[in-house]
Amino acid sequence: MANKPNVKQRTIAKEATLTGVGLHTGEKVTMKFLPAPENHGYAFKRIDLEGEPVIEADANYVENTQRGTNLEKRGVKIQTPEHVLAALVGLEIDNVLIELNSPELPIMDGSSKYFVEALESAGVVEQKADREEYIVKDVISYKDEATGSEITIIPSDDYQVTTMVDFGTKVLGTQNATLLKLADFKEEIASARTFSFLHELEMLLEHGLIKGGDLNNAIVYVDKEISEETMTKLEKAFGKDKLSVKPNGILDNLTLHQPNEAARHKLLDVIGDLSLTGIRIRGKVIANKPGHFVNTQFAKKLAKIIKLEKRNSVPKYDLSLPPLMDIHQIMDMLPHRPPFLLIDRILELSDSHVVGMKNVTMNEPFFVGHFPGAPVMPGVLQVEAMAQTGGVLVLSTVPDPENYLTFFMKIDKVKFKQKVLPGDTLIFHCSLITPIRRGICHMQAYAYANDKLVCEAEMMAQIAKKQ
Repeated sequence: MANKPNVKQRTIAKEATLTGVGLHTGEKVTMKFLPAPENHGYAFKRIDLEGEPVIEADANYVENTQRGTNLEKRGVKIQTPEHVLAALVGLEIDNVLIELNSPELPIMDGSSKYFVEALESAGVVEQKADREEYIVKDVISYKDEATGSEITIIPSDDYQVTTMVDFGTKVLGTQNATLLKLADFKEEIASARTFSFLHELEMLLEHGLIKGGDLNNAIVYVDKEISEETMTKLEKAFGKDKLSVKPNGILDNLTLHQPNEAARHKLLDVIGDLSLTGIRIRGKVIANKPGHFVNTQFAKKLAKIIKLEKRNSVPKYDLSLPPLMDIHQIMDMLPHRPPFLLIDRILELSDSHVVGMKNVTMNEPFFVGHFPGAPVMPGVLQVEAMAQTGGVLVLSTVPDPENYLTFFMKIDKVKFKQKVLPGDTLIFHCSLITPIRRGICHMQAYAYANDKLVCEAEMMAQIAKKQ
């Protein structure tokens, strides 16, 4: 995990609206791109449902990958988000909320082109927080034995993607496409449209599954003899007077943008699906016969690896340097006093994070009664120490911190990983999950000792003036 120096997170300057139809439902959809705060990532809001539930673009919510990537969280669904997600990644936008009045995103012309145009019309603005990036250091791969599809990622100085497609048909032979840098996404990849084969189309038509699919949003490769009956069905389904097959084996509804448009579209899908890891990637992706199933399985695997590495990557601090705040300065700010003041130093403090430290000694009063024969620091006091460190962050936002008290509102997702013993040096790292508003601070906290994560929690606290 790392940040490229001075690369800041980005969102859009104002909202942008698009209307279209869902490919499978045929329903009219209105979609709004809205600016979002730092560290928000991508999320979808279903305004047509009670409570307007939000689904994050997260690989763990992938429910199935038939005819697109489909997300589901607590019964709420989002269908085919991959072309929109690819547009966001391609324009290097980090934080956006997407409002929808339907489960399905509009298909538009089957590419990312219209989403790119809408986002560019909204304008892109820099935010204060640094962009986090996962730097690939080892080869990671996933193979679907059933289909032979495989995705591998290797170290690289930039995010690059190569896709190779081979459908074993004469009409669409082996193709490949490469994106060397995201800056080229708009020109080289965004306009590549989705495609299907005639045999798939016949099945979808029979099951009534492409109601929104007029033939302006999919390239159709004719991979078998086409009967008059089928041609009549297609003409009726797509509202065309006359359809025929071009010499290159494609229905004459569309003209290819590039000879390898299919491979470029598969590359677009890979970028969209891999955004479900929730973090920017610095590495080269090589995808052989990619599809939504293998893409999202790889995204899940990568997300797990990233989570584990994050958990085990212990920040390093030089404890011999003078602290940013010593115990006296901490007592000037916090209302706590020994034996309940549980931090000794503040090492770092910014608008969005704080790092504190505590030396755990055998003289701690709680060791007298907490397993005196085998002293272990109580987990609740580790959480309290993290909260006090976070208290420094929230109190640093007011000019007179000595006149305020900090109260817990919520503690969530608390996990204890290792025992904390006398002689340990505890390092606490708290960072904002959302910006501080009305004195309410929502933060992610970690405690480390002996180069290991010992405790983590999500915490919400509020400051209130002393009565």
